[in-house]
Amino acid sequence: MEFNHVSVLFDETIDSLNIKENGLYVDCTCGGAGHSKAVLEKIPQGHLIAIDRDPDAIKVISERIGSDNRVEIVHNTFDNIKEILNGRKADGILADLGVSSFQLDNAERGFSFHNDAFLDMRMSKSGKSAYDVVNGYSEEHIANILFKFGEEKFARNIAKNIIKKRSVSPIKTTLELAEIVKDSYPAKFRRDGHPARKTFQAIRIEVNDELTMLSGAVEDMFDSLKTGGRLSIITFHSLEDRIVKEKFKEFTQGCTCPKEFPVCICGKTPEGRIVNKGITAGDKELNENNRSRSARLRTIEKIG
Repeated sequence: MEFNHVSVLFDETIDSLNIKENGLYVDCTCGGAGHSKAVLEKIPQGHLIAIDRDPDAIKVISERIGSDNRVEIVHNTFDNIKEILNGRKADGILADLGVSSFQLDNAERGFSFHNDAFLDMRMSKSGKSAYDVVNGYSEEHIANILFKFGEEKFARNIAKNIIKKRSVSPIKTTLELAEIVKDSYPAKFRRDGHPARKTFQAIRIEVNDELTMLSGAVEDMFDSLKTGGRLSIITFHSLEDRIVKEKFKEFTQGCTCPKEFPVCICGKTPEGRIVNKGITAGDKELNENNRSRSARLRTIEKIG
């Protein structure tokens, strides 16, 4: 299957980076190299570091832009950006946090509840899988994951039914799990989208350690910018967007002294300025790509 991915908020993201012709840029989630190709067109004397944790993506990136001597391809996770840069500072950093179209549409990767496949969901194709979570975690642990990472209000009922089903035989496939979730929902709540969406999101986040990784990674990305450099992050659900929003807010905060202090003694000054507070897809993109409906782009610039 060809690695296809439609990058959301494409023009808005490239514009947000304020690209310099001789700059150093990092695409933390290169995927099908869509954003990276656009960056390369704007940096004839620059350099691009393309990172991805998915070995399938790394093969595609190598085929599509690997022969360009301006490109450095790194098979790693973006939370290791400081190690990857090794002391270098970037003019711009981009992270598209969504699951790629290839991962969703490739049934054998086990991300989608629309196709039957082994319960996998591993972006890196290594480590624990969704099968391990569903068949190995306790009922309480599963319920907590579904509630915390999926904001699933029927988490306890779903977890109970997972335990009940796996006590008879292991839950091996995506459609098996989707059916358990559907049966755990009261009939009147099944009309509002697919009942399994939140459960699959929550398990995927747990498998790939997405939120734990993100908080520290945003700090390291921002710290890895040059003065005047920009960090643009595309989020796809409220949990990760909240982390990005709060981290950006911290970077722009000045004096933290109590209000009753006559003068500042903390000496803290803002490290960044918000470039945009959250761009979402317009009507045209929403009509052409329904996966853009939950996307939000936030950008911050590092200041002196």
